[in-house]
Amino acid sequence: MSDLTPHRILDSLRALPADRLRGVRRGIEKESLRAQPDGSLARTPHPAALGSALTHPRITTDFSESQLELITGVHGSAQACLDELTQIHQFVYRSIGDERLWVASMPCCLPADEQIPIARYGSSNIGRAKSVYRTGLSHRYGRRMQTISGIHYNWSMPGVSTDGYFALIRNFRRHAFLLIYLFGASPAVCSSFVAGHPHGLQPLADNTLGLPHATSLRMGRLGYQSDAQAALAVSYNSLDSYAASLHDALIRPHPAYEDIGVRDADGEYRQLSTSLLQIENEFYGTIRPKRVIRPGERPLHALRERGVEYIEVRCMDLDPFVPVGIAESTARFLDVFLLHCLLADSPQDSPQETAALACNQERVAARGREPGLRLQRGRTEVSLVEWGAQLLRECAPIAAALDALHGGNGHRDALLAAQAGLENPAQLPSARVLAAMAASFGGAHVPFVRARCEAARQDLLARPWSTAQAAHFQALTQQSLQDRQAIEAADRTPFEDFRQQYLAPEQLQPTRTASAHGA
Repeated sequence: MSDLTPHRILDSLRALPADRLRGVRRGIEKESLRAQPDGSLARTPHPAALGSALTHPRITTDFSESQLELITGVHGSAQACLDELTQIHQFVYRSIGDERLWVASMPCCLPADEQIPIARYGSSNIGRAKSVYRTGLSHRYGRRMQTISGIHYNWSMPGVSTDGYFALIRNFRRHAFLLIYLFGASPAVCSSFVAGHPHGLQPLADNTLGLPHATSLRMGRLGYQSDAQAALAVSYNSLDSYAASLHDALIRPHPAYEDIGVRDADGEYRQLSTSLLQIENEFYGTIRPKRVIRPGERPLHALRERGVEYIEVRCMDLDPFVPVGIAESTARFLDVFLLHCLLADSPQDSPQETAALACNQERVAARGREPGLRLQRGRTEVSLVEWGAQLLRECAPIAAALDALHGGNGHRDALLAAQAGLENPAQLPSARVLAAMAASFGGAHVPFVRARCEAARQDLLARPWSTAQAAHFQALTQQSLQDRQAIEAADRTPFEDFRQQYLAPEQLQPTRTASAHGA
């Protein structure tokens, strides 16, 4: 990091028109398991009152039938985004009876792997494909890993080119350690999650495992990790280099997955394909370039055809101390942090740097609050606290500019809270989780999360809820059911033909050369 970085950020910030800053948009996707009051997984079907998981614009499922995904629209302020997320939660809680939304990223008490229900989306070809994809995930990685939940933060700013978004992504990957340190909230897990598997965790209490200085087990070796994907040398230096890496992984057969096969002896589908990645979404990472896709379109084709439209931050844990999983101050910090990633110089990445970043992520996830922890930066090592403090200093003028534009001190206060966490790790969510577990629950994870679930449930059910709000969500439910029926009625293609057509390599290629890779 150059000594000139703060000056360049200031120059870039001053050159940024106010209407572009005002045009920043964000949306949130929040995953949560449905759990029984006793802390076990709810294995009931997706609640009928929530409509069709295939077509509902705000409420769907992730890997499991028991795993809700709540999706906001696109908003011009963090407050508006969190307001909608809160309303979605209010409706869900009024629709799931005695079940709870598990407020922690690491899962509740899980049954045997094969008893975790895979999400179902109906009889249409696209619905069947979504379920077969998840069946493939279960064969490749096991079902337990897929029950981990988190927050995805989608972000865009007008006037950013595709190359600009990739520059942001490169810097984000360099500095994501700070987000994992500041907002990681999964230092412990129910022992059922690792039953029968090596894990390297320490016993903290009955049925509870963890690490004393961990910040986010979700973002460490227990989380969304894959030895097969680790061999992917994905470069974020351009759309072309990124797309080429993914294209190869999407069409190249992988021997271990060829052994699984596409169908079993009875003709039942085991996965969509035998390639290293079945579809683009299987590629794990802390951040993704994204583009809204058209019906039937492959995400990689959309990126190649029209460029990057927004980015998706994927490293945020659920905050068990906040009823909806993410605080408004956290969203404000993310806005500042992402602008820093965009405005700072962003050198090209290299295989050596990519390996160092993976090492940094693993260290911070497992040992982030360890006194004196050092991370790799270039050819040297630097203390996490020192590096983090430097980034926060560079973020200060960005926070000031956003506060001047929107009023108040919310962005400055978010930075001050982050600085306090650097100076006193006991204030961090991961430390607060362990402290609360030890103080009131004998160090046990599930009883602590159960208590937080009940507090969140009572908080959200006690908030005002109008007949107009109820009618709005009931209308979305009914429309989603009609839309699913229409999709199923329109299907004429046999599923195997549909699968082969969707996965055809030519579906990944652009039909024309995108002008400057889009804006």
